[in-house]
Parts: sequence; structure tokens; C-alpha cells
Amino acid sequence: MRFIRKNLKAFIFLLSLVAFVFIAMAIANGIQKDFGNIDVSVGTLETTFKTMDGEEKEGEIAYKLYIPKTATSTNQASALLLLHGYQNDHETSAAYALELARRGVVVLAIDEFGHGATTISLVNRGYVNHKVTVNYGTESEDNQTFVEIGGPTRYKIMMNFSNMKFFLDKYSKDDDGNQLLDSSMGGIAAYAYLSSLPYVNNKKMAVSGHSMGTWASWSVSAAYSGNEIAPKATILQAGELFTKEAYDSTNIHFNNVLLLTAKWDEFNMFRDYSKQTVNDSIIQNEITSEFLGIALGTGKWNTTYGDFENGSARRRELILTNHRLLTHNKKAIGTTIDWLDETIGINTTLDNANQVFAIKEVLVLVATFSAIASMFALFMILIKIPFFTSIAHPEIILERASSVKTGWKWWKGAIITILIAGLTYPFMTQLGHGLLPLPEMTVFRMTIGNGFFSWYLILIIIMLLTTILPWRKAKKLNIPKDYCDLGLSTPENKDRFDWVLLGKSAIVVACMILFMYLQCIICEKAFRLDFRFIWPFFKGFSGERFIQLLVYLPIFILFFVLNNSKIFAQMRNSGANKPGFKGFLSCWWRNALLMIGGILLLILVEYIPFFMGIGPGMDLLFSSTFGGPFMSLMIVFVPQVLVFSLLCTFAYRKTGSVFVGALTVAVLACWIITGGSAIL
Repeated sequence: MRFIRKNLKAFIFLLSLVAFVFIAMAIANGIQKDFGNIDVSVGTLETTFKTMDGEEKEGEIAYKLYIPKTATSTNQASALLLLHGYQNDHETSAAYALELARRGVVVLAIDEFGHGATTISLVNRGYVNHKVTVNYGTESEDNQTFVEIGGPTRYKIMMNFSNMKFFLDKYSKDDDGNQLLDSSMGGIAAYAYLSSLPYVNNKKMAVSGHSMGTWASWSVSAAYSGNEIAPKATILQAGELFTKEAYDSTNIHFNNVLLLTAKWDEFNMFRDYSKQTVNDSIIQNEITSEFLGIALGTGKWNTTYGDFENGSARRRELILTNHRLLTHNKKAIGTTIDWLDETIGINTTLDNANQVFAIKEVLVLVATFSAIASMFALFMILIKIPFFTSIAHPEIILERASSVKTGWKWWKGAIITILIAGLTYPFMTQLGHGLLPLPEMTVFRMTIGNGFFSWYLILIIIMLLTTILPWRKAKKLNIPKDYCDLGLSTPENKDRFDWVLLGKSAIVVACMILFMYLQCIICEKAFRLDFRFIWPFFKGFSGERFIQLLVYLPIFILFFVLNNSKIFAQMRNSGANKPGFKGFLSCWWRNALLMIGGILLLILVEYIPFFMGIGPGMDLLFSSTFGGPFMSLMIVFVPQVLVFSLLCTFAYRKTGSVFVGALTVAVLACWIITGGSAIL
């Protein structure tokens, strides 16, 4: 009690942050429930799936279900199935789900195979040993647009995302006995479940997906084509087109297809392959003209062709956004509302521009920041406990003022650091994502995690070399160096690596992470929301995913310890020994530049020519092979690292060592990678 009284302000601040988390989440939950007008629940549905060995197994598909209070067994409502994109989960569909549920539509958003809480792995989508590099139906072996592929299983799966089971055997089977198993990735089973709900009018249903989910949407609509519960609309949020033989034959018909096209889509298949930018030539090309059912060269954006009554309505809507942000674009959602009103009927007086999803997203972001801040409020209390006081040696920074790098000396190192990070990112992440030989089916099962594993590994080697070699050179020249200069020890143990400091720092960080994780679990249980902003950040773990956290965590820890040592200690900047908030800002912006500079450089290279109408930088420089997921990920990655730099700067200034900051962000980064993203 004496300790609490002595640190009462710190405890009040901590509790205030936690209260802010729950208040923000409670209001966000109120919005997602339309303050009592929508029932929101999460659950799993049991389904049977096939493995590549032909064995049938039981698995669970996780979902989030939005039921308007107006939907009852005597007043059945129209319904929509939502399918997310690669590396996402059901909550990425929340903006569409919320706005449609507010308008009386029952909405089911699922975690597809290998994502979120679904227990069926990504590999159960199936794969074949070939890929198509142009629009389906326009490829051939002669011009090498239909090609054989090899490599790890995860590479074949990712190269097969646009292959779908309802295609001809040419696309869905190969000569080695491989085949696509369920290109809907659980969507077919989820659609059946949605159609069986007593408050759903299964004659008025539709399906919509984003990115990877667009191919799943095609597959769901194909599976139910000709059935009395066939989707009355298929809405594609950044989708790909095919020739008529591939997707609209006498045996399969797709009702009322709306294609939402991002103006600055980083993925070349969603720009119809042949174009570096989305422009009028796309809406007027042969494959779009065939899709719209009009004469070649006469197509217009944002114009409906065909007839809703017979299911032939077609439209391409141009949305001024990029690939990832299409999931939360007001115009895209408004167009979807209007399309569903025409196809399955929406009983509402709400204008399509009356949208509240953004408020919910901001509140969840505020809660996320508050939860992270609460960890460091707890940290400030913990380091005042006698056992942990030896962690805090901020005086080291002042004592080492002579080692501060200023002027060109600092900028030279900064430029080299930024260039190394920027030049290695697109190549090493893509290598690890697809082709790095790893025990992927048993150990390293996180597909996006393998990309960062590869990138971090090469940066670890570089950082070790640039730390050890100058150290040895200084020793030969009799220049005094110790482990405090690396941020790896206390003054009492400056001549050796301080394992005790590391151990105590690890205990403190474990307490901080567990404190935040507890808040996350409470929010998931009480409010059906996790810590995120538009895209997944922090989610509760299944046993399988927690094991994956332990698998990747060592490489993340080693990377961030070396990274923090290099940036905060070895490249200690002129703001490091300045006191107060101004000193913190002076120190932080330089540290932040080093941590995100390489990615910022890539963003400029990627998007400046893109916004100028020339095309994405990586596609122009190195081909579309180095575009795609990791380049589009940068807009999510940069804000994360910016927050990490803030946390690391704060921790370093409070302790004088790199361990607390490095260990904290290592766990947070690994949590983001393994908590809900794609698992083989």
C-alpha cells in the first residue's frame, strides 16, 4: 500500500488509460450494433474439407454475424456473405458489414482458410503446378503466359490464387495429381450456412469479396449457379476479369456483377495485366467490353449495362483509392449499397452516404493506442520496484555525450542505413514470402512472416558485421569501447554483456505484453472487437498461432536488439542527451528516420510515378514480381514502425539500454505477424 500511495499519480494514469480503452471500445461496439438495432455475434461453423492427399477431415470456419433486429423468421431479410483478402480476417470486412446491416441486411463475414480463427489451413485451398500471367482465356503456352511453376508449397498456392475450381481442368488440375480443392476458401460452406438461417430470405442473397476474396466470391457464385439460392449479385472489391469461356458459359452464370476498381491498384492482375495504371483504355478494352456486354471501345466507368431482372447487369466503378483502402472507401460502400438495393432489396430510408464505419475505426484505433500507452505506464511503475530499479540507468546517455554523432558524421551513417533497408526490402521479403527454402509445413508456417524472416535475417548479418568490425578496429587502435556503447549493459558491468539486465528487462516486458494481451482478450469477449485500424494488428491467439509466435520470435528479438543497438547507442544522435520533451522530440525524429527511412524511400519510388500516371515504381524498375503484397503492405507497415520508434526512444531514454524497447517492439511485431495472418 505504501508503494501505491507513493506512486499514486502513476497508478491513476495507468487506470485512466485502461478505462479509456474500454470506453472507446464500448462506444465502438455501440456503433457496430447500431446502438441496439443490430445483434453482433461471433462463432464457428463445422464443415468437412479435403486435403491434398484426398482425405476428408472436419474443420471450423470462424465468422462474425450481423443480424438486424428487423430480421425475423416471419420477416426474413436479404443477406450478404463477405470474403476478405490475403493476410486479413473477417473484421477487415466490417465497414461493408456494418453499413449493410444498418440497412436491414443480414451479413456474414468469415475468416477464410488459413486466416484468423479458422482452423482449416491455407494449403487446403489446393494448388497446381502452373500459373497464368495474363487474363484467363487469353493465355497460351506458346507466348509463355501459361507457365509451369515449381518451388515451395506456399509459392504454388500464392501463384494459384487466381485459379479457381470451377475453371476448366486446364486451370484446376495438373499432370502430377495436384488440384484445386476449394477456391472459395470456405465461402461455399459459409454461404450454405447463411442461407439456412431462419431469418434470412435465401432467394435474396449476394456475395462480395476483396482481393483474394474476389476469387473466392467468383467460386461461391459458380458453385450455386442455377440453384434457387444462387447469389443475385456478385460484388468484387478489386477483382480480375476473364474471358467468357472461363467464367460465363452455358453451365455457369453470374448474376449482376459489380466490379469496384481502385485507381491506384498495386497488383497488376487487378489492372488487367497489360496496364501500369488504371485509365480509360481499361474500361474500353476487349475483356472489359465482353464483361459489360457492349461493343468494343464504347465502355464507360460508373455506368450500369445489362438488366438486373435477368441477372445481366454489369458495372465497373472507378474508385480513387489504392488496393488496400478499397475495403473502407465511402464511395465503394455507397455503390455497393445501391447495387444490392437493385438486386436483393434493401428496406431502408438511409441515404447511401450516411455511413458511420469510420467513427468506429477511429475509436478502435484510439483504444489500440491507449492499450499500448498503458503498457508503458505500467513500465514506469515497474521500474520503481526495488528488484527492477537496476534496469533504469538514464544517466548513461548523459555520460556518453562525447560519443554523440553530429552533422555529416551522423547523416552519413543515416543515409547508409536507409539505403540498406530500402534496397533489401523488396527483394528479401519477396524471396522469403515465396521461394526461401524453409520447413514451411511444419515450422515456419506464416507466409507473410517468412518474408520478414528473410529480410530480418540479411539485416541481422549486416548489423553484426558493422558492429563487430568497427569494435575490433577500435580495440586495435586502443580506443576505449565497452558494452554501454552498444546499449547492452549497465555501468557496473560495462565490460561484458549484461545478462542480468537482459533477464530483468525481459520480465518487465513480459508483464507489459501480458497486460496489453489481457485488455485485448477482454475487448474481444465483451465487445467483439480487437486492437486494429482497418487492417489486423493485435488479436487473441489460438494454441497453433501461439506456437508460431514462439517460432518467429527469436529472429524478431535478435533483429530489434541489434537494430536498437545500432540506432540508439552506436548512432546516438545530438538529441539523445537533451532533457525534457523538446529533447525527446529532437532525439525521436532522428531515430524514427533511421527505422522507417528505407521504407519511406521505397514509398516515394513506388507511388510518385504511380500518382503521376506512369505506373508503380517497383513494376517499372523490376517487373510486377516485386510489386504485390509487400509493396502494398508499406502503407500499413510505416505507421507501425513509426509507433515502434516512439516506444523504443522512450524506453531508451528511461533505461539507457536497448533491451526494454527492443524486446517490446519485437513481441508486438511478431504478434501482428502471427496473430491472424495467413498460415499454411
